[in-house]
Amino acid sequence: MKKSRLLTAAVLFLLLTTVTGCSNDATPEKLTPETMNEYAETLTQISTIDALLNGIYDGVISYGDLKGYGDFGLGTFEGLDGEMIAFGGDFYQIKADGLAYEVSDSMSTPFAQMVFFDVDKTIELDDEITYDNLDNYIDNSIPTQNIFYAIKIEGTFDYIKTRSVPGQTKPYPPLVEVTASQPTFEFSDIKGTIAGFRSPPYMEGVGVPGYHLHFLTDDKSAGGHVLEIDVRDATAYIDYTSGFFMILPGENSDFYDIDLTEDKSEELEEAEQ
Repeated sequence: MKKSRLLTAAVLFLLLTTVTGCSNDATPEKLTPETMNEYAETLTQISTIDALLNGIYDGVISYGDLKGYGDFGLGTFEGLDGEMIAFGGDFYQIKADGLAYEVSDSMSTPFAQMVFFDVDKTIELDDEITYDNLDNYIDNSIPTQNIFYAIKIEGTFDYIKTRSVPGQTKPYPPLVEVTASQPTFEFSDIKGTIAGFRSPPYMEGVGVPGYHLHFLTDDKSAGGHVLEIDVRDATAYIDYTSGFFMILPGENSDFYDIDLTEDKSEELEEAEQ
């Protein structure tokens, strides 16, 4: 397992080197229309999911800068202070009270995934769709399992269960300890938007393999990380995304000192529940 994960990391490093020329200065202030086009079909990720599992919650990039890499995505906040959801260029923070708050440009994130969203495929979802079979339903409608997909689902849901996480202070506990006492929220007969991603299985340790989804109510007042859903009438919009760009924490971060060779797949599965 360790050899496989190290090989994956090496391959991703080579891909990033090839695609970006090892450039870490492509901040939004320096983006031109030409470089914006370069990111149009690219998922930009801040840090790694294994870093988050290890309690690396310090901000890596401000939300003001993050907006230069996409108008759609999910993530969290410095100190693990809640769940982030973004679509249509608007960003929201779902705090531990389950309520949604607007995000200021000065706030920062230790982990996020962003794309410039456009629709490549539309799928109508009926009342037979639950969280347990949503993945198979969408998987049967996409051309390959080996690229990234940004997913936006809009409609009415008979039931949605979400969670958020409370902000942490140093020394930060591992993510699995935080989610062990996570507050959860239940919604019935609710309209809203689900935003998230389907990532390939080879992203284990780097991102969340499979589906990672966040929810925001239609009135933009509440939401969270999706745990369960029952669809009544909804539409899924899929953006095929074949590019990947990752920004890692800087040299003054605790990221430089953690051991990322350990298999964290079981902890991720537990934290996602």
